[in-house]
Amino acid sequence: MIKIQNVTKRFGSFTAVDDLNLEIPEGEFFGFLGPNGAGKTTTIKMITGLFAPTAGQIFINGFDVQKEPNLAKMYIGYIPDEPFLYDKLTGKEYLYFSGGLYKIDKDILKSRIDELTETLEIGSWINKLTEEYSRGMCQRIIIASALLHNPKVIVIDEPMVGLDPQSSLIVKRILKQKSKQGTAIFMSTHILSIAEELCGRVAIIKDGKIIFENSMAVFEEFKNKHDGKFESLFLELTKNL
Repeated sequence: MIKIQNVTKRFGSFTAVDDLNLEIPEGEFFGFLGPNGAGKTTTIKMITGLFAPTAGQIFINGFDVQKEPNLAKMYIGYIPDEPFLYDKLTGKEYLYFSGGLYKIDKDILKSRIDELTETLEIGSWINKLTEEYSRGMCQRIIIASALLHNPKVIVIDEPMVGLDPQSSLIVKRILKQKSKQGTAIFMSTHILSIAEELCGRVAIIKDGKIIFENSMAVFEEFKNKHDGKFESLFLELTKNL
């Protein structure tokens, strides 16, 4: 569902992402790991069409993100690291606004909003102005808006940062469910325990280059050679060589 082919992104003389190649099929929960400044968020912004690659191509369900952006984006649900909502809208108004962007039929949209309101446990807040929301509640509304159109691909940037335990549990539960239903999930994170819990395959990026890519099962084998701790292996792989 996601194909990243020879993608490079430069900002002036600085290379943020260097000849990246990845493919994430339907139903895979893929973890994209790396230290701060490694190129994770830049990669996500290229996948979602917010940045244009300096070189290379990105395809979503076969559509080139740069050449056919509207078609490609219809398949993407994007959950950014910093949730942004319009303060003077209620949660429900924001979801209706988001659904309108995807041209979802009104009856279907109402049904989807009702369903997601229950799934994400936001019913007691849905009719309040979003300026009253906690970060966790903002994140749940953003996730609901990203799922309204039943995307084939979910792209997430640091989904658990700042969330309370209840919100974190709800977010993990729904992401696992979507993956089992065949949605390809691309999750960028530096929280190693989240990747270990959720992902079937991971890649580690450092200085814009992939330095490790394999299944979590293989990663577990490597981990056991580094005192059994995910953190120890991660630090070993990302240290200055």
